[in-house]
Amino acid sequence: MSHPYASLPDSAFWSRAVSAPAPGGIDPMLKSVAVDPRAPVGTLGSCFAQHIARFMKRSGFNYFVTETPPADLAEDEASSRNYGVFSARYGNVYTVRQAVQLFDRAFGRFVPKEDVWRYRDGYVDPFRPQIEPLPLSSPSEVHESREEHLACVRRLFQQSAWLVFTLGLTEAWRSKLDGAVYPIAPGVAGGSFDPARHEFVNFSASEVSADLKAFIERIRDVNPNCQFILTVSPVPLIATYEPRHVLTSTVFSKSALRVAADEAERLFDNVIYFPSFEFITSTASGGRYYEDDLRQVNDMGVEHVMALFKKHFMKPAETAQAAEAPKEEARVIAAPPLERPMALGNIVCDEETIERTVNAAIAGGVQRLG
Repeated sequence: MSHPYASLPDSAFWSRAVSAPAPGGIDPMLKSVAVDPRAPVGTLGSCFAQHIARFMKRSGFNYFVTETPPADLAEDEASSRNYGVFSARYGNVYTVRQAVQLFDRAFGRFVPKEDVWRYRDGYVDPFRPQIEPLPLSSPSEVHESREEHLACVRRLFQQSAWLVFTLGLTEAWRSKLDGAVYPIAPGVAGGSFDPARHEFVNFSASEVSADLKAFIERIRDVNPNCQFILTVSPVPLIATYEPRHVLTSTVFSKSALRVAADEAERLFDNVIYFPSFEFITSTASGGRYYEDDLRQVNDMGVEHVMALFKKHFMKPAETAQAAEAPKEEARVIAAPPLERPMALGNIVCDEETIERTVNAAIAGGVQRLG
């Protein structure tokens, strides 16, 4: 008897594509796009985006970094100040709304009203509060640093041949004054929370989809030939502000982001989805790709994901030519050391500060608000 499923490939059947192969042999991606090794590739997004960035640096891709350290800055200081960790020093871009606003701030379309936070004995940028190891000395120094940074962001968006965007969260904190979205709640790593000025938001699936569409269209306006690789971070939320279990919030957040990525891939011919989320979280993996905390992705998981990335996006060795790194990247920038307060396993994560500050408050006998 003939029916529509009779002629489908093995990849369409769970028993053949998931149950039968060994976990490391599962490949959820059915199409490949060879990235020219000379093409500048930028990255942004959640903490997991840094794994892709590091892989590109050592694998022959032309990892595009527009915000580079001054020539006289020592390597260890450049590392501590997050040069080379991101394509530009924007820190973690957790939500798609952040990405849209990053573009708008870079191109002068949006100037947030609350643009400096006091922190300890200095000042920080609310939109990248932990990008520097120490607070800056004055608001004017924050403004000057930001202008230099946003110029680098403009160049990144205008000149990248590819942008790899790792979608991470739907929960965020924003200003009631103008809707500006922060990477972390006011008061955690700068500023002070004021319910009259700040509010929690959990973006819906439709809002995330609309934001992602808007972001891609904005990039296309200034860089018509740019192509996107979208991923969803497999790292669960470290905490939720919703009145529900963090596991439930994690499932919602990742589901909304996955829907947005799917809709973008269907809508735009310059967008391709890379299923790192599915690979790491698959039931076939049995949790093998997570550390003991069941949250951080371990080395084996990262290695398997990067092997798939290389398989589907890197040209074969015999046809690929060595990439010519931009002049700005002539200096090798060391990876951040393990003891940095922002890092976990050498990955810079603003989100980690939430639990660290809560634990510190509990240890110090300070009662939590809310």
